Amino acid sequence: MKIKLFAMDVDGTLTDGRLYYGPDGECMKAFHVKDGQGIVNLKAEGVITAIITARYSKIVEQRSGELGVDEVLQSVKDKRSALQVLCEKYRFSPEETAYIGDDIGDLPALSFAGTAMVPADAVPAVLNAPGVHVMSSRGGEGAVREAAEWIINHNR
Repeated sequence: MKIKLFAMDVDGTLTDGRLYYGPDGECMKAFHVKDGQGIVNLKAEGVITAIITARYSKIVEQRSGELGVDEVLQSVKDKRSALQVLCEKYRFSPEETAYIGDDIGDLPALSFAGTAMVPADAVPAVLNAPGVHVMSSRGGEGAVREAAEWIINHNR
């Protein structure tokens, strides 16, 4: 079955997980250009892209806007429910979705998605979750690009 929706966590997945704060709050996140190109490549293949993150960040708004991410859900406490809402909105089954995340809060979404992917440096409970595809790249260092390429190859 083709994957039609790809949802991503941010901190530790699209970034290396480090949070940089200045006197006015969060001031910087580092995104890898390879991951961004992976998202653009998925969109060119007709895959809906989504960000589901527990934190809120203007930086995420800016980067997702540059990349044309279809859905950006921030300050989400229940990522599984958010992924389910997206499936309902687009009329996709869980089997038509993929999710990539790195930490305990991602486990419910990973178990809901038909294809569960994790960066190489995810926490042990996520790395050892049943049925996950472990990327060879770390979060913020190409894991999303690797997942995107896997999806594109899988869909062909």
